[in-house]
Amino acid sequence: MGKSIPFAQAARIGSYVVGQTLRGNKHYPLVLMLEPLFRCNLACAGCGKIDYPDEILNQRLSYEQCMEAIDECGAPAVSIAGGEPLLHRDMPKIVEGYLKRKKFVILCTNALLLAKKIDQYKPNPFFTWSIHLDGDQAMHDKSVCEDGVYEKAVEAILLAKSKGFRTQINCTLFEGSDPERVAKFFDEMTALGLDGITVSPGYSYERAPDQEHFLNRAKTKQLFRDVLKRGNGGKDWDFTQSSLFMNFLAGNEAYECSPWSMPARTVFGWQKPCYLLGEGYVKTFKELMEGTEWEKYGVGNYEKCADCMVHCGFEGTAVAHSVKNPLKVAMLAMKGIKTDGPMATDISLANQRPADYVFSGHVEKKLTEIRIAQPRASKSVVTVQD
Repeated sequence: MGKSIPFAQAARIGSYVVGQTLRGNKHYPLVLMLEPLFRCNLACAGCGKIDYPDEILNQRLSYEQCMEAIDECGAPAVSIAGGEPLLHRDMPKIVEGYLKRKKFVILCTNALLLAKKIDQYKPNPFFTWSIHLDGDQAMHDKSVCEDGVYEKAVEAILLAKSKGFRTQINCTLFEGSDPERVAKFFDEMTALGLDGITVSPGYSYERAPDQEHFLNRAKTKQLFRDVLKRGNGGKDWDFTQSSLFMNFLAGNEAYECSPWSMPARTVFGWQKPCYLLGEGYVKTFKELMEGTEWEKYGVGNYEKCADCMVHCGFEGTAVAHSVKNPLKVAMLAMKGIKTDGPMATDISLANQRPADYVFSGHVEKKLTEIRIAQPRASKSVVTVQD
């Protein structure tokens, strides 16, 4: 596990993975990726959620639906994203519900509303604020297409830390990221006293307005090598991900995707096959696990997956590898990530099936469901709750 992950969390998740392995379970969830709404108060160019019709942006998962999701899948942790989760009026209750179930909760936010909402939450070793920051002031404000957001995010970090909350950032690196600037940004964030950094390469959401600045796998590996070598093989910074996942990003591992490890529950339902690809939706977690043809997805299997190296697909693989290879993890902790020399041979793309563009059909289906239910919308739990 990454060195910034609390021992209790690492131990519980490690024990959970060992238990699943001993029971012979190949497909099991590690983190529930919950999207209780798609509505946001920003319009980032790299986001695939902001251009839905208003009828969909106005949908909300209820408290009961959010609890059903974690009870169904049984994952030890939940990451709450969106949209902007702090727009959901029941979010404090949802977080509290998960904490009562002894789940590790990561609440992702752009931080614009954090100062206004923070007193609705209480510090808890199982609870972490994850504040979205895609680099220094110029990098981040460009990424979110609005000036002044970086400054508000940094103020929110300092506020959350002052009130005793575990606080980390989540950072997406896109095409054209300068390794020197990224490394300096990580130094600055570390100096703020953060509890960790979650970092991931940008992946091309099918509906994202800006499709030109996502990384391919070769560029991802070189970028992460160039960044990590400026931080002593990554040892200068506390990452929230497993060290073997970071080793993978630097091109030193050739992992297959584990899309079932971070299942996504959204306002559409359980999303097939993963958090990033919406190619079908089902009503129950059981249907997701048993009805998804997992072998049709992942690098080497499907064209849309060819450039993906994102944590929601590969962190689960890395964690399972970590549990089975503690000595390798210990060596990485001592020596840091290798940032030069030959890279691991990647998975061949020769036999991948072509992309199937089916997403618009799911949107139309959801719109039809909403319109049929319209007469009772005023009494429903899914009406606007900003």
